[in-house]
Amino acid sequence: MRLATVRTIGSTEPHGTEPHGTETVRVDGDAVTTIPGARDLGALLADPDWRARAARADGPTRSLASIPDTAWAPVVPHPGKIVCVGLNYRTHILEMGRELPEHPTLFAKYPEALIGAYDSIVLPTDADDCVDWEAELAVIIGMPARRLDEPAARAAIAGYSVINDVTMRDFQYRTPEWFQGKTFEATAPFGPVMVTADEFPWPAVVSCRLDGETVQSARTDDLVFSAATLVAYISQIVTLMPGDVIATGTPGGVGHARKPPRYLRPGQTLETEVSGIGTLRNSILAEA
Repeated sequence: MRLATVRTIGSTEPHGTEPHGTETVRVDGDAVTTIPGARDLGALLADPDWRARAARADGPTRSLASIPDTAWAPVVPHPGKIVCVGLNYRTHILEMGRELPEHPTLFAKYPEALIGAYDSIVLPTDADDCVDWEAELAVIIGMPARRLDEPAARAAIAGYSVINDVTMRDFQYRTPEWFQGKTFEATAPFGPVMVTADEFPWPAVVSCRLDGETVQSARTDDLVFSAATLVAYISQIVTLMPGDVIATGTPGGVGHARKPPRYLRPGQTLETEVSGIGTLRNSILAEA
């Protein structure tokens, strides 16, 4: 199944704030069906019966074309946790001049960083010189996960989506800790849908395009730590809950590693794609 969160009529607010309401939908080809009683995908996943509820959804059905770009909210608008993984593609690790890690490199992102799949990325005036792209596969948790082995961790994955961990490199490297460059508000597009784990084609291709030019492309079998390995590892540290998100890391081709470095600028269009899921498309704007 393909599931999403859409803003309801009158709620096409930018930056993932969703003050006027959202609903969860199932996307079947060119048709979109509302799943009654689920204000967003995170709320649906909190129900242990979420798969059956989504499969039997009998709410209003409309055409996919009738939903404007501004209506697509972050696929999980308010996850309790967003755990990000650094240095997890062999190509990216090598381009950054590092050795392959023995354990995952983890950091956090807050839900306020999330925006919809087609919302604009607004470059903040105090950190607009070194804003970089990081295309990533996102894992979405479907059941409580605590101290799991890898087979159980694999079963705890509800599905997969697309996220771009847009990074303020100047803030990131002010200290040895990356957090401050990774969670600027309203900068990380997430969506457009979650493809359930049983239908996700593995391995997939993660790619990023800037004004139509491919700047990143790698298969997910280049990951050092797989999705199940990451869920199992993180579940040793903290209980992962339904709707929590793991951003699995970015492949080679980021702007900061280029010579000379290359960063996002107003007027550009950033596209982030994972094969089998869909494409984020975000205009780059200067902050007013």
